Amino acid sequence: MLRIGTACGSGLGSSFMVQMNIESILSELGVTGVEVEHYDLGGADPSAADIWIVGRDLEDSAGHLGDVRVLNSIIDMDELNELVTKICEEKGLI
Repeated sequence: MLRIGTACGSGLGSSFMVQMNIESILSELGVTGVEVEHYDLGGADPSAADIWIVGRDLEDSAGHLGDVRVLNSIIDMDELNELVTKICEEKGLI
């Protein structure tokens, strides 16, 4: 199972929104076997997810998490769709 983590400063607003959007995209793609969770950056444990998705504002702070993918805009659904599709292709899910 692939685990994707989203992180923001507080772990409440934007990371939860990105989580829901990722889940929606995965559903549209017909991809199963992916677990998505949201976290606050300070409490995010690198072992909690295989891939992390964060906004550009947290790029410098999220390096310790491992495989971090950065969004220029967390509200740009096209950018997120492209990123999630790429991740699914990399992992052989589509």
